[in-house]
Amino acid sequence: MKIIVSNVSEQPLYQQIKDQIKSAILQGELKEGELLPSIRGLANDLHVSVLTTRRVYDELETEGFITTKVGKGSFVASENLELLQESKRRMVEVQLTEAWKTAQSLGISKNELYSMMDLLFVEEDTK
Repeated sequence: MKIIVSNVSEQPLYQQIKDQIKSAILQGELKEGELLPSIRGLANDLHVSVLTTRRVYDELETEGFITTKVGKGSFVASENLELLQESKRRMVEVQLTEAWKTAQSLGISKNELYSMMDLLFVEEDTK
């Protein structure tokens, strides 16, 4: 698992780490039941506080992406298809919201944005 954090990003470090682990799970890079690095090990690898990685693991567990077994470590949780689908939809919604905000700030209308999306779909269909 490769995680890249940036000190100049607007996102907090824990959010960058959490998003990358979640993405790896959703994309199948991390498989169900796979052991994750220890909280301390991940903190050392990324040169961040143990509290940061603990927060990441706590939030991922609360959201159902990982499970933690005392004395054994943290593992990728069994797939919950409904949870995975909702997370994927949410990721797309966030990206679309950002695209819409960017379009608005550049003076691009809804119709122009729709046309751009239609063009992207046409290009994708011809591949």
